[in-house]
Amino acid sequence: MKKIILSASILFFLVTQMWAQEKNRISFPMLGETAPSFTAESTNGTVNFPGDYNFKWKILFSHPADFTPVCTSEILELAASQKDFEKIGAKIVVVSVDSLENHIQWEKSMETIRYKDREPVKIDFPLVSDQNLAIAKEYGMIQPATSSTKDVRGVFIIDPKNKVRAMFFYPMNVGRNLGEIERTLVALQTADKQQVLIPANWQPGGDVLIPYVKSSEEAEKVALKDDPDYYQLTWYMRFKKETKK
Repeated sequence: MKKIILSASILFFLVTQMWAQEKNRISFPMLGETAPSFTAESTNGTVNFPGDYNFKWKILFSHPADFTPVCTSEILELAASQKDFEKIGAKIVVVSVDSLENHIQWEKSMETIRYKDREPVKIDFPLVSDQNLAIAKEYGMIQPATSSTKDVRGVFIIDPKNKVRAMFFYPMNVGRNLGEIERTLVALQTADKQQVLIPANWQPGGDVLIPYVKSSEEAEKVALKDDPDYYQLTWYMRFKKETKK
């Protein structure tokens, strides 16, 4: 009887531990899922996301706090690049787990900084207040292992249909590579428009991969027919050349 009671106790303990782990498991929008919506105050007024930006590509950046050095460098780089993102049809929204008043003061301060010998730049995109961490939790940026806001360092690329198409997470002590984020957005747009695949280290204007076939026999059936715009390295690596305009 004691063995039965002991076994039942162990089983109960294991079940409760599994339940606790499941309860604490972070949940974030997966690729292809609809981006979680939110309404919050920002330096540009009330933001309804992603509804205010329907039919546009969107890049959602998140930050753990205002007036932090790495985050400030990222906002300044974003401000310097905001016209470039606008040209490729992307809207930028920045979320920080701080108060709206802090956001306003931070923005004013950043707009006076000469970063990398550039003239100060006006920040056009909104800095959204997420002081209650509601947005950070919806996007899975509060990590159970730390239970702090230092992990609120995500980037989500969201398409015109409000689907999450790519995501990045960075530690607090390493600044984000805006060039890679822009490259990923252009790659997604290119893949969608041309129905192609994007190879490693691709840069805008580079050759792209055409959808792969499952066997060499299938490749022979859909031969490239000596089309000068196409070439292959092997039957499972077939390229389309950059189209010169």
